[in-house]
Amino acid sequence: MAEGYGTVYRMLPKPGAEAQVVAMLEEWERDRKPKIRGAIGGYIFRPDNAPGQLIGVAIFRDREAYRANADDPDQDAWYQRLRALLEADPAWEDGVILSGFSEGGRL
Repeated sequence: MAEGYGTVYRMLPKPGAEAQVVAMLEEWERDRKPKIRGAIGGYIFRPDNAPGQLIGVAIFRDREAYRANADDPDQDAWYQRLRALLEADPAWEDGVILSGFSEGGRL
């Protein structure tokens, strides 16, 4: 893959809110992603060694696409709804994607 850009994030849903958090991320994929030029995809994990936490990955074509999404007021409105389901702000690790793979081949 040519360099992409994205973030890895860790979230702690409020008790009983995990399914709602996952539904919010599926909503983003369905409703927001088609409107965001350069949004490629993402994943959400429930780690075996951190009960109650979720880890996500969001992938964009480049830093500019990532920043355009982050700066969009519609994204902020969506995020505020997500944040209401969390115990605290997510921990974000933004960076350049150097390589990757998928079932169909390289990302």
